[in-house]
Amino acid sequence: MIDKIKHILEEASNFAAKTQEEAEAYRLKYLSKKGVLNQLFEDFKDLPSDLKKQSGQKLNELKEFLNTKYNDFKTSLESSPEKATKKDLSLPGDQIELGSRHPNSIVRNEINEIFSRIGFTIAEGPEIEDDWHVFSALNFPQEHPARDMQDTFFIAKDPEILLRTHTSSVQVRLMEKTKPPIRSIMPGRVFRNEAISARSHCFFHQVEGLYIDKNVSFADLKQTLLFFAREFFGHETQIRLRPSYFPFTEPSAEMDISCSICKGKGCNICKHSGWLEILGCGMVDPNVLNHCGIDSTIYSGYAFGMGIDRMALLKYQIKDIRILFENDKRFLEQFASTI
Repeated sequence: MIDKIKHILEEASNFAAKTQEEAEAYRLKYLSKKGVLNQLFEDFKDLPSDLKKQSGQKLNELKEFLNTKYNDFKTSLESSPEKATKKDLSLPGDQIELGSRHPNSIVRNEINEIFSRIGFTIAEGPEIEDDWHVFSALNFPQEHPARDMQDTFFIAKDPEILLRTHTSSVQVRLMEKTKPPIRSIMPGRVFRNEAISARSHCFFHQVEGLYIDKNVSFADLKQTLLFFAREFFGHETQIRLRPSYFPFTEPSAEMDISCSICKGKGCNICKHSGWLEILGCGMVDPNVLNHCGIDSTIYSGYAFGMGIDRMALLKYQIKDIRILFENDKRFLEQFASTI
């Protein structure tokens, strides 16, 4: 057994592999299931006990040598310049697919552009916020039932820290740091602990607007929203404002637009009402102004907010909000022409 091992070790030492085929021949001869090394281990089982210790040590040394030499072959051949020269440089390159903007991005950019034409700037803020900027400064007392209107993701180790439920927190930060007049919109991602369905998701996108100056009235708000609705949905669009409630605005309203699908006649999209709700709005509550260091006896303002995802669903007649976040190329490729 030992003489046979020495003979195989000497033979393998003299083996040279200059190509992948020769390296594979080496593996088949020495390391495969039917190879020399495996046969030696089969013969080892029949050796007398007094010879197994010495033979087993030599056999393991041979195994390590054969494996090391084969790995050296592979490393040398993979890094050899000969392999690189085998590439056909005349072949055409891999085609790079043309990408497209996400419908949310398209809608967000369009909203930003419309409001920028009437003097609104764009403000952004952190997605991880504190209770003050998300609730307290916006007229949500600690035990106020209005806090239940939004199911919030709180940080377990610090209940004062949470994922923002609306981009109104950016309004608070802007009012704290900026003196009026303020005219800005706040697009961004928000989070709510809601069941995922065709109409709702646990994260989505909003854009809110804020205008604060002297003598700002509800008529200014209505005219701004009418301008936006007609620019976004078409110049034949009509709007209506319905009384509503939000803790941070008084008076508050929800705004509907005439259905662009049925032209107000009634269809499945508008539930045969002829109207589609798109946003909430109202005059900024004086308490909110005072919390942010703005004198409510001098200044007044309005605020509004809408879901970017909902606007995308309406604009492109998408029936399920979940498809916006599934990264299905078949869906996204439909928007390639809008880049």
